[in-house]
Amino acid sequence: MVSANRLELLQIADAVAREKLIDPGLVIEAMEDSLAKAARSRYGAEYDIRAEIDRKTGELRMSRAREVVEVVENHFTEIALSEARAMNPEAEEGDFISEPLPTLEFGRIAAQTAKQVIVQKVREAERERQYEEFKDRVGTIINGVVKRVEYGNVIVDLGRGEGVIRRDQLIPREMYRNGDRIRAFIRDVRSEVRGPQIFLSRTAPEFMSELFKMEVPEIYDGVIEVKAVARDPGSRAKIGVISRDSSIDPVGACVGMRGSRVQAVVSELSGEKIDIIPWSEDPATFIVNALQPAEVAKVVLDEDARRIEVVVPDEQLSLAIGRRGQNVRLASQLTGWDIDILTEEEESSRRQAEFAERTKLFMETMNVDEFVAQLLVSEGFTSLEEVAYVEMEELLTLDGVDENTAEELQARARESLEELNQQALEKAAELGVQEDLFGFEGLTPQMILALAEDGVKSLEDFATCADWELAGGWTVVDGKRSKDDGVLEPFDVSIEEAQALVMRARLMLGWVTEEEIAADAAAAEAAAAEAEAAEGEAQGA
Repeated sequence: MVSANRLELLQIADAVAREKLIDPGLVIEAMEDSLAKAARSRYGAEYDIRAEIDRKTGELRMSRAREVVEVVENHFTEIALSEARAMNPEAEEGDFISEPLPTLEFGRIAAQTAKQVIVQKVREAERERQYEEFKDRVGTIINGVVKRVEYGNVIVDLGRGEGVIRRDQLIPREMYRNGDRIRAFIRDVRSEVRGPQIFLSRTAPEFMSELFKMEVPEIYDGVIEVKAVARDPGSRAKIGVISRDSSIDPVGACVGMRGSRVQAVVSELSGEKIDIIPWSEDPATFIVNALQPAEVAKVVLDEDARRIEVVVPDEQLSLAIGRRGQNVRLASQLTGWDIDILTEEEESSRRQAEFAERTKLFMETMNVDEFVAQLLVSEGFTSLEEVAYVEMEELLTLDGVDENTAEELQARARESLEELNQQALEKAAELGVQEDLFGFEGLTPQMILALAEDGVKSLEDFATCADWELAGGWTVVDGKRSKDDGVLEPFDVSIEEAQALVMRARLMLGWVTEEEIAADAAAAEAAAAEAEAAEGEAQGA
């Protein structure tokens, strides 16, 4: 290789670069490194020997480089400043002095070493080129040819690289053989020691979105937007779409003439049935749409818990739930809400049970007859506090209730409350609650008892509580929302109220100052405003 004439070096570099689709300059750099390494094996590994190939003429120049230093510690790679200035008067400390070396005829072993270095460098350059090419294509669909199947994983030849579809990223019951053409979604590209790893998927929800973008010009143009996708790969899927143009029906555009567009996607996904759902900003409307083809009679939303209760006619229950819960599961994934489905009969039974329970509460605590208790419940009263402290005018609107009766009802409710509160305080004292917590404004006796039963027995204990520990909340783990029960949640204490109570306790204990609380509040307000502005910009875009 080294005995090749000068132009041959450039021709070899150019041929290798074209074959591997890399920069010819990288091949020449690899040749220079390999020649330098071969020369060091001849002169001695201690020397810093460099090779340089002229990019125009192909002329090879070998040189020995030494760094200019004040005191020489390694005479193989360093040269004293005085000696360097004898060779070059302008030499400064830190410069390198090069001395030309005669061109060598390398032996077989040296030439083999040079070849190995070139191969290694070219391979590294090829891997880097592959990574740079594919990393920008993450999130797109790519076509390839099945190269081989290993333990259920499909290795795909992508032309300039090689991708893998793991077994769990293949649609169930799909079988591939060597040479089959395959289309997949580029999920991730990682740069690893053995080269770029290109991970493909046919089960990702984004794969379906991209397929629709290819089949529906309105999606490609941005007139119709795919807002959400939920898939049970190979079986069924739901896709939520919205149109930016009121004159274009998003569902009809995605279905196509005689179902041609959606059928093309279904064929690519091995017969996966697709429900196309009109997306809505109103959660209740979107969830009702998402449960198609089932009909919904009524919905009750709990926005804090992102949970919705859906009531369906008795004969629609199996349709709403779907085979093995598939329909409701996909609707939940699509909307991001937890969905509870009840039949009208189940809802009616539950309402009756709640009615009976509240009636019994009023009868036992206020010592009233069943008719009066039922009257209170039917008018929406759910607790003693509501009866005891509601405006008198509200009680007077009840059938058959005059002023004397209303006063008597409130007196009985307050008397019962005082008795229950006294019992709660006594029990809390028995549990060891300290005086500073009893005297803390904002906590009722029932709340103090609940805190005591949870181990919070002093103002200091209370001040160490987090707001969510008191008011409750939700935690997302691995994409699933789990409920965190709050000690004061049964008393309808909001997260903001819990936060205010805890901060006031810390202020009383001297843990924080008024200025620090004000600064934190201002920072939180600014962050919320910034997040709202960013969301507005994103929606505008």
